[in-house]
Amino acid sequence: MLVGKKQLKEQERFKFTMEAIHTFSVLNRVAQLQKIETVPYDLVIIGGGVTGAGIALDAASRGLKTCLVEKNDFASGTSNKSTKLIHGGLRYLKQLEIGLVKESGRERAIVHKLAPHLVIPEKMLLPLTKNGTYGALLTSIGLKVYDLLANVEGDDRRKMLDKNETLALEPLLSENTLLGGGYYSEYRTDDARLTIELLKTASSYGATIINYAEMTGFQYSTKNKVNGIICIDHNTDETFEIKAKRLVSATGPWVDLLRKKDGSLDKKHLYLTKGVHLVFPFQKLPVKQSIYFDAPDGRMLFAIPRGRITYVGTTDTPYNNSLERVVTTKNDVAYVIKAINETFKTSTVTEKDIESTWAGLRPLIHEKSTSPSEVSRKDEIFVSERGLISIAGGKLTGYRKMAQRVIEKVLDTMKQKYKVDLKKSTTKNISLTIPAFKTAAEVAIYKSEINQRIKSLGVFDEFEVDYLIATYGKQTELIIEKSLKFQNTNLKEKFIRAELWFCITYEMVNSLTDFFVRRTGRLYFNIDSVIAFKSIILEDCIQILKWDEQRVDKEITELNVLIKDATTFYEEEIKTQ
Repeated sequence: MLVGKKQLKEQERFKFTMEAIHTFSVLNRVAQLQKIETVPYDLVIIGGGVTGAGIALDAASRGLKTCLVEKNDFASGTSNKSTKLIHGGLRYLKQLEIGLVKESGRERAIVHKLAPHLVIPEKMLLPLTKNGTYGALLTSIGLKVYDLLANVEGDDRRKMLDKNETLALEPLLSENTLLGGGYYSEYRTDDARLTIELLKTASSYGATIINYAEMTGFQYSTKNKVNGIICIDHNTDETFEIKAKRLVSATGPWVDLLRKKDGSLDKKHLYLTKGVHLVFPFQKLPVKQSIYFDAPDGRMLFAIPRGRITYVGTTDTPYNNSLERVVTTKNDVAYVIKAINETFKTSTVTEKDIESTWAGLRPLIHEKSTSPSEVSRKDEIFVSERGLISIAGGKLTGYRKMAQRVIEKVLDTMKQKYKVDLKKSTTKNISLTIPAFKTAAEVAIYKSEINQRIKSLGVFDEFEVDYLIATYGKQTELIIEKSLKFQNTNLKEKFIRAELWFCITYEMVNSLTDFFVRRTGRLYFNIDSVIAFKSIILEDCIQILKWDEQRVDKEITELNVLIKDATTFYEEEIKTQ
């Protein structure tokens, strides 16, 4: 009976929370925009990447009236183009960034606890090779320090391996130059999904959050202090205003553009670098676990198995071209493929083996006479004379602490005028999905249960259950229930239609690309499914979202451009318009 009561309590909490975040839906967009124009906010955040999402959750959970606007879709910039690791940054030890490694290492465990289905433990193998970046002694010491800084315990602590032990773990490694290996723990995630769950949770705490609402100008008080913004709604082309006591720009690569608009851009500015990842069918690069390996020029790359594929990256090259359309070039592809073929004794991979790619930008802080790989990944906060607060730099792993520092800066600037005294940050203990998993073991049990249920429905891809749970957690229940209501004979059609319904109802999906790229990751990790199901998804979008012919043409064009960019290797970058 006790178990029954616990289950009932969790079901009631789940129902309450899903109702609370129903505001985070394109179906509720008009009401949210009406609210935006009438409510004076404590804080408006510009930018819907992981940093902005983290700030929104920290602010709303402390009791600040919070609004976030994003000009495109959430996580459509840097926060969808990372290596998708919540990692401690081993290579930053080499640059003696002890504080960054310590914070990142400890944040890994916290974010894993908040969403164990989404932030997944991943063993990492670091092969030691002749003339490689890392020698055996320094690697042993470095990994030991890494573990100490991050409070790593038990089986997760690093192990040093000899050549035979390393080959036993990864037979694909080339024996010619291999000396041994280091074996340690990291965490894999989906950066866009993490961003969406943060935003949904912020919404459940009362934050107003809108995508496709572009900030076009600042508003200032009679004392020349920023106190609002003017936006354009890209769904309707109508403009609206938002009033706020404080404004934060968390716009990643666009930070300097907003600082320039505010008249506050100075000698401290962004240094953008581009990172490219290539996606291969798993059978073409069947690594047994994640590998952190040397590239010919001394950089390090990751090869990460993920279900039916293995992805490899990243490059790190200076960038000063289009911010809106970052593409993979033939030089990028040649660089990564050369590194793969020199490291693994597999059938040689070529351009033809690549299923898809992604290319994104890192908004780093400019440092003179420093190579791209050596530029610090530390974050920095800028406060202009007019009051605009901007955050730049940083890593995916550090989003929570970055948010905390930003809100503390916001509160510091508010205390004298508004006598604000809000509680400390509690995001360390706020689960990112409801119902929440408590441990990785609980995730495994749930996965087994769901696997049995779906098998009884019909034939399903062996990786599909892993995908559903890693993407949606226990919210998978709603998708299963909805799938049973569709009349399609194809089980995969039923499920993808149920996914779309869920993402429109609870996750602010507003376009085909929102669904196929940021909510499901299919463009990168299962591009064949995008091509197979785009017509049926379009039909449902037309029905649910009432798209007219002009909107349909726009959606098809935008999706086709992204499919092209994911599968085409360009001769050169796309220039800034």
